Amino acid sequence: MEWKVLAVGDVVADCGVRMIARHLPRLRRKYGADFTVVNGENAAVLGITREQAETILDAGADVITMGNHTFGRREICDYLDDCPRILRPHNLAPQLPGRGWAVFDSPAGEVAVIDLIGRCNMDYSPDNPFLQVDKILAQLSTPRILVEIHAEATSEKLAMGHMLDGRVSAVWGTHTHVPTADDQILPKGTGYVTDLGMTGPKNSILGIRPDLSVARFRGDLAGRYQPAPGPGKLEGVLFTLDAAGRCLKTERVTVYD
Repeated sequence: MEWKVLAVGDVVADCGVRMIARHLPRLRRKYGADFTVVNGENAAVLGITREQAETILDAGADVITMGNHTFGRREICDYLDDCPRILRPHNLAPQLPGRGWAVFDSPAGEVAVIDLIGRCNMDYSPDNPFLQVDKILAQLSTPRILVEIHAEATSEKLAMGHMLDGRVSAVWGTHTHVPTADDQILPKGTGYVTDLGMTGPKNSILGIRPDLSVARFRGDLAGRYQPAPGPGKLEGVLFTLDAAGRCLKTERVTVYD
């Protein structure tokens, strides 16, 4: 029996939330996705609101993952504790609200989702994700394990993929908002991609108005970052797994308004 997982890249601003609401139900039907994970940490540009999270879940996301902007909207803190379907990076400080991994029901049986954050060039000083994920895996019995690493450095994401090759079903990266062309099956059967990409304003720099980003790089007096107007896009990867949780196929998924 084949089992399909759709992983969708960082949702940015209201445009990204609209793209999820408009296209995710159709994509689930088109690809026969049995389980869907959406990174939502930039839905409010910095963070996510409860209303946005509920819109993404209602559209068909089974799990929302977060990253370094998890607490950009402090009102989400109670929701992180109350809603088991939204995860923040596990290796952030343990006293912070929320959870970093969980086991969910799916048509193929139980599936574990683990959310991690990298340490290279990130604002936080998280615990070592490589050591933390080993501790989590020791507690799991399901063969279907999905790992997201929200990280800046491509080498850190690749290292996570190779360390977990043959031990989990899929590893994908988020955070840089640019899809990479390296979706693949690693030698021991784990699906992998360095970055899923972004769901949000198409004509933008990482979802932000290009003029504001260009001004900052020029050294001009740039205004506060604002989402770019115009049409949207949705980017992600579809992982096809076998009954034992091994990856059989990867396929990039892209939708433009």
